Amino acid sequence: MLLGLVFRGSSSTQHFQIHWLSAITDFLLAGMVIGPLAAPILAASGLPLLPLIAKIIYFMGAHVCPQPDMGVALASPYIMAVCMRCYGTVAGLLITRVLYGVTGGKGFYWLNQYGWSGVAIATVLMMAYPLELAAEILGWWSFHNQVVTLFGLVTGLAWGLFTMPILHQSGHFLNIKPQMHTDTHR
Repeated sequence: MLLGLVFRGSSSTQHFQIHWLSAITDFLLAGMVIGPLAAPILAASGLPLLPLIAKIIYFMGAHVCPQPDMGVALASPYIMAVCMRCYGTVAGLLITRVLYGVTGGKGFYWLNQYGWSGVAIATVLMMAYPLELAAEILGWWSFHNQVVTLFGLVTGLAWGLFTMPILHQSGHFLNIKPQMHTDTHR
């Protein structure tokens, strides 16, 4: 069910239905995966308009990443639009999205099924990113791409293991059920 499409078919016909929340979420995730990688390549291309697109990506990266100047150089002198901590978080989200596509949200590891306990577990695990950033700022250790990627990955996995079933489960977003309205005042 990637890209919010659900196929339902019989022997003679096949129909698909778009789940808009899922499709929009997948579109945004694709942008978060591709954008930071594409920015340095677009900036270095020298082709018309592509450096402008790179500037837009760098602008967005500068507003979501606490250390965008620590991005990895992919097309020197141009760097990724976000640091590896942020990209590790995005990688964790991508992994959980693929896992959700494979499992359909069935498994003990999907944290939303545990209610407030799942919220607590996800929250504690998502603290990996800010705790590592705080440790770096306090001087307990210095920035190292492998370390920050791992902490970002833990945060992204926790975030994804809680939110993917909520965002991609058709018809069950926020437990909203359709209601029938009848006009009794005729």
